[in-house]
Amino acid sequence: MRFLFFAFIILSCLFAQSQVKMDGIWQGIMLRDGAKLSEASVIFLEVVTSDKNLTGRTREEVTKSDSYMIQKIKGSIVDSVTIKFKQYVTEKKKATPKNAWIPFEAKLSFDTITGYLSGTYTQLAGRKTGGKITMYRSTAEFSNTDMIMLHQSWRDVFIQDLNQHRKAPAIREWERKNFVFEPIYFDYDKDSLKVEYQAYLKEMVRVVLDHTDLRIKITGHTDADGSNEYNKDLSARRAKSIQDFFMKCGLPPHKVVTDFKGEEEPVDNNKTDNGKQRNRRVDFTFI
Repeated sequence: MRFLFFAFIILSCLFAQSQVKMDGIWQGIMLRDGAKLSEASVIFLEVVTSDKNLTGRTREEVTKSDSYMIQKIKGSIVDSVTIKFKQYVTEKKKATPKNAWIPFEAKLSFDTITGYLSGTYTQLAGRKTGGKITMYRSTAEFSNTDMIMLHQSWRDVFIQDLNQHRKAPAIREWERKNFVFEPIYFDYDKDSLKVEYQAYLKEMVRVVLDHTDLRIKITGHTDADGSNEYNKDLSARRAKSIQDFFMKCGLPPHKVVTDFKGEEEPVDNNKTDNGKQRNRRVDFTFI
């Protein structure tokens, strides 16, 4: 079971590395130096690469406003995970006297673990102030119209994700789909959780917390020793011990569903010690 847990982590890293392709649309936030995260503005980035060269566009939007600026960019690929570019010509804009759109240059790197494209930017005129850009791969199409690309409520969700140290949406979805479930086994007539399973369960908690619409179902089981009534109660206590551990790890009660089957759903023969051990378990599934 430990092997499968660490194999899952390794596969997650390999997946992320295999997806390093800068071309496409990215969406995220710009945070000027000294500003609070809640003050971040919206930015979209269109990237087109050819050999070591990079072209495309940026679209900056003012939060809770219809003001925007689209600028063409040009730059280069620094290495397998890093790009740099600068804005050099305004393509279209809708601004107000309060907006001071100043071209900038940026250097961004892709984190193969978190799935974020992030780095720093520096303005090319004025006081040449700067800040940080953090983005993730977008499913939206780049817009050069007056309509905002996406309802800006996604910005608040993204800021919450960053505050909670969550990975990019594509990485989180891959982890959910590829999570390897393994039973948690118990000693004879016991309902206490063994320490050796805690790391695996904490990883399961992290995956569930990374999805607002995801819950985990816990199902307790026993071997066939004892009465059916006693085994029902024992399987319920085993499921409860896992639920209690999840709660200690910060998983809200509404994210957990428990069930217990007693001896009704064995996965092995109850006539052998090894078979009984495999039946003394708790199973999991995402719902």
